[in-house]
Amino acid sequence: MTAPDWYDLSGQTALVTGVRRGIGRAAAVALAEAGADIVGVSASLPEDGGEVAALVRSLGRSFAAYPCDLSDRQALRALTRRLEDEGRRIDILVNNAGLIRRAPAAEHSDEDWDAVLDVNLTAAFLLTREIGRGMVARGHGKVIFVASVLSFQGGLFVPGYAASKGGIAQLTKSFANEWASSGVNVNAIAPGYIATDNTQALRDDAERTDKLMARVPVGRWGNPEEIGRPIAFLASEAAAFMHGSIMTVDGGWLSN
Repeated sequence: MTAPDWYDLSGQTALVTGVRRGIGRAAAVALAEAGADIVGVSASLPEDGGEVAALVRSLGRSFAAYPCDLSDRQALRALTRRLEDEGRRIDILVNNAGLIRRAPAAEHSDEDWDAVLDVNLTAAFLLTREIGRGMVARGHGKVIFVASVLSFQGGLFVPGYAASKGGIAQLTKSFANEWASSGVNVNAIAPGYIATDNTQALRDDAERTDKLMARVPVGRWGNPEEIGRPIAFLASEAAAFMHGSIMTVDGGWLSN
C-alpha cells in the first residue's frame, strides 16, 4: 500500500450526523474528497440534502439525505431500520451532531440538560451501538466521535455540554476496548474553539473572546475544515493502529 492509498476511502460509505453545517459539513466534504460516499443525517436537513449535498456531489460522490431528530429515540430507531431495509452498508460513522445550551450552573434547567445529553451523548451511543453491530460482524469499520477540549476541562456556563463531552470521551474508550479485536477502530477528535454556529454567542462576547484567544498559541479561532480533514484521517487506514484515542485539534489550547 503506497502512502496515498492509506488515505483513500473509495468504495466506502460514511454516515455523518449534524451534517448540514459547521464541522459536520466540513467532515462530509473532507470524506468525499478522500473518495467516500456520504449519508447525511440532520434534524433540519432538506430532502435533497441542500448545500452540503451539492458540495459532495460536485466532488463526484453520492449524497443520501436522512432528516432525523436525534433527540427522538423512536426516530433514531426508524433511521437505523431504514438504513438496514435499504441495504446501506455504513463503513464510517461520524457522531458529530451536538447542542450547546449556555447558562450559569445554578440556572441550567432540566430541559436544557436533557436536550444536550439526548443529542450529544445518548444519540451517539444508540447510533454507534446499532451501526457498529454491522461493523463488528463484517470485521471492519471506523467510528469517530466528536468530543471537545471540554472533555478534559469543565468550561464556563455549559455544564450539560461539558458533561456530555466527558461522556463521549469515556464512550470512545469503552467501545474501543470491546471492538478493537473485531477490526473496528473507535476514536474521537477533540476540537478546540472553532468558528461555527454553536460558538456564535461566545464569539459575540468580545471580552471573553479576547481572553480565550490570548490563551490559544495560534492566536485565532479554528475553522471547520481544520477539523474535517483530521476526521478523514481517522477514517483512513493511516489510523489503523489507533483505538480509543482522543485526538486534540485545538491550536495548542490544552498545551498552554
